[in-house]
Amino acid sequence: MSNVERTGLVVRDSSISGVLSSALIATAALVFIASWATIFQWLDVGSRYLGVRLFDLLGGSLFVLSAGLLALALGSRFGGVDGTPSDDAGLTVAAVVGLLWAVVGGLAAAQWGGNEPVVWLSGALALGVLGSATALFPREDLGSTLPVALLLAVLGYVIVAGHINVGWIWTPGWTDAEFPGSELVPILVVHGALLGIWCAAKAKRGYGAQGRQYGAYALIGIAVFSILGVLALLIAFIVVQGVDVVLTGASLTGGALSLFGVSLPWIEAPFVTSVPGGLFVEVPGVMPAIVGTLWLVFGAVAFAVPLGVGAAVFLTEYAEQGRFTQLVEVATNGLWSTPSIVFGLFGLAFLVPRISGGNSIFVGQLVLGFMLLPLVLITSREAIKAVPDEHRDASAALGVSKWETIRSVVIPSAMPGVITGVILGVGRIAGETAPLLLVFGGAPFPSSGPQVLQSFRFSTRPPFVINDALLSPASALPYQLYSSITAGVFDHSAFSSTEYGWGTALVLLLVVIGLYAVGVGSRRYFRRKIHHE
Repeated sequence: MSNVERTGLVVRDSSISGVLSSALIATAALVFIASWATIFQWLDVGSRYLGVRLFDLLGGSLFVLSAGLLALALGSRFGGVDGTPSDDAGLTVAAVVGLLWAVVGGLAAAQWGGNEPVVWLSGALALGVLGSATALFPREDLGSTLPVALLLAVLGYVIVAGHINVGWIWTPGWTDAEFPGSELVPILVVHGALLGIWCAAKAKRGYGAQGRQYGAYALIGIAVFSILGVLALLIAFIVVQGVDVVLTGASLTGGALSLFGVSLPWIEAPFVTSVPGGLFVEVPGVMPAIVGTLWLVFGAVAFAVPLGVGAAVFLTEYAEQGRFTQLVEVATNGLWSTPSIVFGLFGLAFLVPRISGGNSIFVGQLVLGFMLLPLVLITSREAIKAVPDEHRDASAALGVSKWETIRSVVIPSAMPGVITGVILGVGRIAGETAPLLLVFGGAPFPSSGPQVLQSFRFSTRPPFVINDALLSPASALPYQLYSSITAGVFDHSAFSSTEYGWGTALVLLLVVIGLYAVGVGSRRYFRRKIHHE
C-alpha cells in the first residue's frame, strides 16, 4: 500500500516538473525558430508582433526561460520535484559554462573598459572562473542550471534594455569587420535557446544519467532538425526560383501516352524536352544537357562499381590483413577527399592526350569514375565486412567453394551497403562542374544531344569498336548552369541568362533526385530479397 502511495506522489511531483520543463522546451524551440527567421529576414526587426517589438519579444523570452529553469533547479534542490541529480555537474559542463561566461566577461570588459588586452582578458578570466565554480561545486541540479539561467537573464536584460538594438554596431579592435545588432541579437538568442532546451531537457528526466542523456538527445534532435530545415529551404529556394521557367509553355495534353490501348494525359514541358536554341525553338530547353549528364553518370558507374566491388572482395576475402591493406585504406580515404579539380587536371594532362586529343564524353566518364571509385571501394568493403561469418561457415560446411560462397552469399548480402555507397557517390559526381570544364565540355548550348547509341561502329582492327560520339565533347547540366549564370553567355528572347540558369538548376536537382530514387529502389529490392531468402 505504501509503495502505491509513494508511486502516486512521484508521478504527481514529476508531472509538475514535466509540464513546466516541456513548456520551457517548447518556448525555447519557438524562440530558436524565430531567431533563425530573423536572421533570414523573414521577420522584420523593426516590426511589432503580439503588440511587442521583436527584440523585446526575444529578450523577454530569455527572461521566461531563465525564471523557469531556476524554478526547476530550486524545486529539485529542495525536494519539491522528484529527481536523481549527481553530486556535481561534471568537468565538461563546468568547462563549457566557464567558457561562455568568459566570453561574456571579455566582451563586457572590451565594450565598457576598452580594447586593451589586459582589460578584456581580466574580465574574461574573472567571469570564466566564477562561472566554472558555480557549475562545478553545487549539486548537479543547481550546477548545470544556475549559471545558464543567470547567463540567459543577462542576455535578456542587455537586449530588452536596448544596450544592443537594431542600430547598434560592434566594431572590435582586433578586426575590421562590423557586427550590427540586427544580426548579433538573433545569433545570441539562438545560442541562448539551445542552452535553455538542454537545461530543461535535463530537468525533465530528473537530472542524473537519464537527464544528461535526454539533454544530449534534445541537442542532437535540434541539430538534425536544423540540417533538414536547411536542406528543405535550399530545395524550396531552387524550386521557387526555377519552377516558372521549367513550366514555361507546359501543357496537359490528352492521348499523348497510350497504355494497353488507353490514351492517358501527358504533361508536355518544352523546357525539359527541347534544345537550347535554333530558328524554330520558342522555349529553349535542356534536353541535350540532360542526356549528357545521364551518359556521364552511367559511364562513371559502369567504370567504378565493378572495379570497386572487385577490389573490396579481394581486400576483404583474399588479401591478408597487414600493411598492404592499411596502405590501400589510407590511399582510398585520401583519394575520396581529393578536390575534384585535381581529378580534372589529371584527366587533362594524362587522359585527354592519349584517348581523344580533346574534350570528350569518354574522358569525362573516366574522370568521374575515378572520383567515384574510392567511395565505392570504402563502402563495399565495409558492407562485405558486415556480412556475418556464420553465413560463410554455413556455405563452406555444405561443400561450396570460396568463390561460390562469395558470389552467392557474401555479395548479395552486401549489396544494400554497396548501393548506398553508389547513391552517395552519384550525388557528388552528377553535380560536379570543375572537372567538366577541363575534360568534357564543348559548346555549352548545343542544338542536339550526344548520339552515343547510334554512333557505335565495328572494325576488324583494334580497338574493334569505335564510337565518335563518345570521343566528342558535349554539354551537361552543371556545365550549362555554370555557363548561363556565372559566365552569362546565354542569350534568348524567352529567358535571361539568370532565369535560364535557375531553370537548369531545378532540372539538375530533379535528375539527381531521380537517380537517388533508382538507387533507393534497388537497395530496397535487395534487402527484401535477402529477408525473403
